[in-house]
Order: sequence, then C-alpha cells, then structure tokens
Amino acid sequence: MRTRVLSWLMRPAAPRLALGVAVAATFIAAESLLVLLLEQIAPNEAFGVVYLLGVLVVSMVWGLGLAVVTSVASAIAFDYFRNWPEGFLAAGAQNWVAIAVFLVVALSANTLAGVARSRADQLRALAEQQAALRRVATLVARGATSSEVFTAVTEELARVLGVFNTALFRFEPDGASTLLASRTEPGVQQTPVGTRHPLEGDNVVAMVARTGRAARMDSHDNAAGVAAVYIRQLGVRSGVGAPIVVDGHLWGAATAGSTRREPLPPDTEARIADFADLVATAIANAETRAQLTASRARLVAAADEARRRLERDLHDGAQQRLVSLGLALRTVEASVPPEQAGVKEQISDVVQGLVGVSADLQEISRGIHPAIRSKGGLGPALKALARRSAVPVDLDVDPSLDARVPESTEVAAYYVVAESLTNAAKHARASEVNVRIRTDGGNLELSIRDDGVGGADPAKGSGLIGLRDRVEALGGQIEITSRTGNGTSLLVTIPFADE
Repeated sequence: MRTRVLSWLMRPAAPRLALGVAVAATFIAAESLLVLLLEQIAPNEAFGVVYLLGVLVVSMVWGLGLAVVTSVASAIAFDYFRNWPEGFLAAGAQNWVAIAVFLVVALSANTLAGVARSRADQLRALAEQQAALRRVATLVARGATSSEVFTAVTEELARVLGVFNTALFRFEPDGASTLLASRTEPGVQQTPVGTRHPLEGDNVVAMVARTGRAARMDSHDNAAGVAAVYIRQLGVRSGVGAPIVVDGHLWGAATAGSTRREPLPPDTEARIADFADLVATAIANAETRAQLTASRARLVAAADEARRRLERDLHDGAQQRLVSLGLALRTVEASVPPEQAGVKEQISDVVQGLVGVSADLQEISRGIHPAIRSKGGLGPALKALARRSAVPVDLDVDPSLDARVPESTEVAAYYVVAESLTNAAKHARASEVNVRIRTDGGNLELSIRDDGVGGADPAKGSGLIGLRDRVEALGGQIEITSRTGNGTSLLVTIPFADE
C-alpha cells in the first residue's frame, strides 16, 4: 500500500489542476475540523502543524504554484480557527509569521518532491533500458537472425528514448551506407530496408563514419546534403548516432532522431551505445555461425568427394582386376585335362570365391557412394536401400522427387536413411521401419520411425552426430526422439531452394 501511494505521488505527470484544488480544499476542511476538535481537548495549545499535511501533499503532487495558494489558505484557516469562535485575530506579526512558515514548508516540500521525482524518473528510465537490453540480449543468445535483432533494436531504442525515428546502418566499402532496419513517425512512409545512402553531408551517420565515434546534431536547419534534406522532411530536429564496432572494425551506426524542439538528453549517446554493442555481438555471432556452417559444408563435401574417389577406385581398380583374374582362371579351368578333375574343381572354387569377393566389394562401394543415386535419383536409391535392409521398410517417397533435388541434399537424405536403417537393425531390435520423404516448397522433409527398444542417445553415437553435422551443414535441422520402449524417430528438414 505504501509503495502504491509513493508511486502515485512520484508519478512524472501531475494530475489535473481541478483535482488539485479539490484535494487542497478537502485537506483544509478536514484539518480545520481536526483543529476545532483538538482545541476542545487542549484549548491553550497551537495545532498549526496539522495544516502542514495538506501543504506537503499538494506541493509534492501539483507543484509550487498550487502549494503557495494552499499555504496561504491554510494559514488563514489556521488563524481563523485557532481563535474560534471569535474569528480572526487582529492583523499583526503573528499572521505574517504563520503565512511565512507555511510558504517555507511549501517551498521545501516542493524542492524535495522535485528531487524525488527526478530520481524516480532516472530509476524508471534505467529499469526500462535494462529490460529492453535484456530482451535484445535474449534474442542474440537464442541465435535469432540478424534481421530480427535489427528490427528489435530499433523498436526498443524508440521505446526507451521516447522517440519515433530510429535506424541501423551498415557502412559499405564503396563509401555508402545501407539501411538495415528503421522506425519512423506514424503515417510517414517507411524507407525500404536495403536503401543505400551516400556518406556525405551533415548528418550523424556520416559523422560516425568519418570519426568512428558517437555524434550529435541538435539542429538540422542549416545542414547540407541530400540526407539532411530528407531528415528535415521527416520533421527530425535533433539526432544522435553511435558506432557499431565488430571485431575492432567500424561496421555501421545506430541512430535516433527527435521531432521535439529541445535536443535529445545528454546521456543519449551512452544509451544508444549499449544497444550498438548488442548489435555488434549479434553480427559477430552470425559471422561465426556462418563460418562454422561453411566449415562443416567443406568437410562434408570433402568426405563425399573422398567417398566418390574410393568408390571409383574400387570399381575401376580392384573389381576390374578380380574380374580379369576370374576370366583368366576360367580359361585355365577349360584347359585342364578331364583326368585332372580335382584340379579343375579347385580352380572352379577359386573362381566362385573371386566372384563372391567382387560382389562384396560392389556392396561396399554402394555403401560408400550410392551409384544408383547418381544415375536414377534419390527415390530409386532409397528403394534399393530398403530392399537390402535387414529390417522390413515401409517406404513412402513423394513422386515430386523425380524432379531431382540438389545432389548435396540427396546425399544427406540418403545417408540419414542408411544410418537409421543400420541402427534399427543393429541396436534397436526393430521389426519395422517407416520412412516418409516429401518436398515442401524449398525444403526436403524426411521422417523415419521404428518400433524398436528406443533409448538412443545422440551424444553417444558418432553416427548420429555425423548425421546432425551433415544436415546442419546444409542449413537443415534434425530432431531425434528416442524414449525407452517407444522406438526412435527422426524428423529432418533440409532447405535446398538457394542451392
């Protein structure tokens, strides 16, 4: 209750004057009745201090003007009712002293209330800024896209600074700036994101670009340049900008503009700089993620190329030599005299062994790099994989896959299915595996579920970790669910529209 009353007393905007007059009159009336009652109890005592309560409240809430009026009215009421029922005492020093005391109290209370309101405003602004910074920091920590972070920063900046015009710019190597996000006055046409502006003339963006430090313009009336003309058209009178520094290099600027006549407060540069630091963190994180994704993609591509090379070497080298040896032995077998049937039988067994080894190598090479995928596409490759599976497979392939998705996406999907079928046969003790594959716009969606024992831990299986790396290297997502006794399911989404 006390906190609520103080909050009401300290609020930044005073209530209407009519309400203040009514409150002052109510206090004076109530205080006068109280003084009359106290006079009956202690006739020789002065109870003027009772009237100070109303003066204090009015002074704190409505300011000095109404407080002075209330002080004079309270002093008159005190002078009148302390001598009740005779009425006013003769005008003299006592009356003037009473009025002076009440005026001093009103002035002191108003001064203290102003200090308290100022302090409360500062604390309120600080709390609002910290809350806004936490919201943006949460977005950054969650790995939100750069565009989401940029938009959030302009919105939060406008909210905490109490302005409508905020923006983020990136500095380009050719001496221009690119608008990344902005917020403008309601009803004013929004400048499209991606618009380029030359870094020339008198404006805070150009000043930040030239100096690498925070900049301020308290008036654009005489500013030169195309940007200054546009700023005046928006009605922006003053502006402040802070640099965005990424890895020690000037990357861009965050700005705020005000349409009010008075300049932006002196602490605006520091407050914008706090948000600029978060933007820099988001950019650095995004660049790190991009580098990690590119590194993963290079590793996956190198592994796929090694697989293709090994498959080619097996097919063109070892398998061809085994076939040649088999044919040569068949020739030797045919030249063996009939009376040496034992030798002939041994040669035949060796030939059969070579044929088996050749078949094993062919199977290995298919596992290393599915040649049928390269020739017929993902659908036929998955059907061949399902036929060779040790666990029965219910396969449902979207017919639109015949249009062929990019090779890297096909290879990733193939290996996800192959690894899942291997795990279902070796570890899950499953009796059936359901595989569904679809294309949705620019995404390939893959669902694999088995009815095995479950309990698979992706952190402990190198195969599942490798699948996650392969999928995420292509910008995809893989969700693995494996509760003990409920089987294992994989939901995979791989985008390919931009490949």
